[in-house]
Amino acid sequence: MTRWMILAPIVSIALLATPATAALPKDPLASPMWAFVGNQVFGANAVVRFDPRVKVSFPTIAENQRVFPVQVDARGIPNVVRMVIMVDLNPIQLPLDYRLEDADAFVATRIKLDQRTPVRGAVQLKDGSWLVSGGWIDAAGGGCSAPPVSRVKGDWSQHLGEVRGGLWQRDGTARLSLAFRHPMDTGFVDNIAAYYLDELAVTSSTGRPLGKLKFQAALAEDPVIALQPHLREGEGVRFDGRDTNGIEFRGRVEPIR
Repeated sequence: MTRWMILAPIVSIALLATPATAALPKDPLASPMWAFVGNQVFGANAVVRFDPRVKVSFPTIAENQRVFPVQVDARGIPNVVRMVIMVDLNPIQLPLDYRLEDADAFVATRIKLDQRTPVRGAVQLKDGSWLVSGGWIDAAGGGCSAPPVSRVKGDWSQHLGEVRGGLWQRDGTARLSLAFRHPMDTGFVDNIAAYYLDELAVTSSTGRPLGKLKFQAALAEDPVIALQPHLREGEGVRFDGRDTNGIEFRGRVEPIR
């Protein structure tokens, strides 16, 4: 009886782990966390390929590991329905998950980095398959474990909920930028619980769904999101978001003139 109780959990773990890693291709970045993060995002049976058409842009040096800009551009790929940013060696590895509804396959934001890590963009196509690209970035430690600047200043509650937005037109393409005041607490600072902007829905001013985003606390403090929605003449943008404490962020960005 004792021998059976010791062996059974070991066999069960091995059987469960095998199919979870089988579908992932060999990682060209040789990340030690590729299988773990990949299986969380893609699932056990997804088709995953590395593809340079997923253009992931970021600075070559992380001058500030608390605020690191990342852009994922997959506009050259048809039938993209979802975009994620992956940070393999962060304690919080998925800062952003964007489900497109009526928008270009483009997203830009700022994230936290906790150490040297691969930063990736992944896009899902209508057929369920995934395309991935990215690269390594050198960064000093502590981006996820340092207190937000607004916490140090003590003025975060005075500005919580403020949002600035802008719409621009360039070469026939609309660009939307939304900037939120929020501490984006990771929960890794003593006596400060995790607290962050959680979700955001974007629609046209006439009610057409444009996209939905889910966030985690690895997004930088006072997050900024840039999207390229498909807007008709005279349309503006409405947004409706909430954080993990249930505080709502609603507003409208006026149409391009």
